[in-house]
Amino acid sequence: MADFLHSPLERAHVAEGARLVEFAGYLMPVQYGGVIAESLAVRQASGMFDVSHMARLRFNGPDTLAFLERVTTNDVAKLGDGRGQYSLLPNATGGLVDDIIVYRDEASAFQMVVNASNHAKDMAWLQSHLGSGVEMADETDATAMIAVQGPKATTVLAGICEDAEALIAAPIFGTLTTKIAGVPCFAARSGYTGEDGFELVCPAERSVELWEALRAAGVAPCGLGARDALRVEAGLPLYGHELGEDLSPIAAGLGWVISKVKPFIGSEIINQVRAEGSDKKLQGVKLGVKRLPQPGMPVTVDGEPIGEVTSGVYSPILECGIGMAYINAEFSPPRSIDLQFRGRSESATLVNKRFLRPVK
Repeated sequence: MADFLHSPLERAHVAEGARLVEFAGYLMPVQYGGVIAESLAVRQASGMFDVSHMARLRFNGPDTLAFLERVTTNDVAKLGDGRGQYSLLPNATGGLVDDIIVYRDEASAFQMVVNASNHAKDMAWLQSHLGSGVEMADETDATAMIAVQGPKATTVLAGICEDAEALIAAPIFGTLTTKIAGVPCFAARSGYTGEDGFELVCPAERSVELWEALRAAGVAPCGLGARDALRVEAGLPLYGHELGEDLSPIAAGLGWVISKVKPFIGSEIINQVRAEGSDKKLQGVKLGVKRLPQPGMPVTVDGEPIGEVTSGVYSPILECGIGMAYINAEFSPPRSIDLQFRGRSESATLVNKRFLRPVK
């Protein structure tokens, strides 16, 4: 195990009997009791994920807002204290360095969560654009991050939270600093499942204490397998699959997190694609059977290729194989399509990529 990075929660996963796999250089739990049971726990009650591999960065200084406005696509200036937003790190050619979340603590203090697989790349990119009035700190190793998700997640957390009323009242992407089960936490009402819930950042040395308290409160431990199934059901993109350096965020349907008024890195190219339209669009594909669509699998109509699968899972809620695919823009859902499984054709349906609508 010496060749891997280690979550501060790893011993809790081992004690729970989780199956660990390599992910973004870390040993992470892919499942505990099973992907289906874990996915249903999140959809029906509450589940928790160790997402400590996600990188956590902090920015301070008088020029921080101006810096973030330049390197991200969303309107950071619209954020008030204790609020966050989903956003993107654009590159100069109309693609993405990463997709991120930005949180504002106060006027000159912000936090950012970036993808684990892009940690070093993002740090280098951001460092290359830092000015003298901004300081960046990497707090990943000093902290742990636990996502508690599901329709009962907030109620469970409120029962062990020092500031239960504030937690319950927090809006989507709202944040608060509080204690949960006595453990100091930065709590953000955000997630990657389409369900309500919070992402909790706490000191690494107290993360097992928090995990065990959540477990005692009835929250089910869940692995990366369930997290992937849940995010595809909710139509949420994953960097390296639906997003990338050479993929347009407009084609991915992310125009809603891209400012139409401010200049940012690559804004002219991205806005040109917005104005002219993309030749491809990210859509959902749904099979009538339990087979899994595979990334790279051709999508065809009447034997002619019209796109390619980017992600595929078995949906425990829909009880069939589903996925996302980039499809030629002239083809709109709903319509019949075929997926090519190693030369064998399987009937499917082109649908909206949000198989389950996220909770408001």
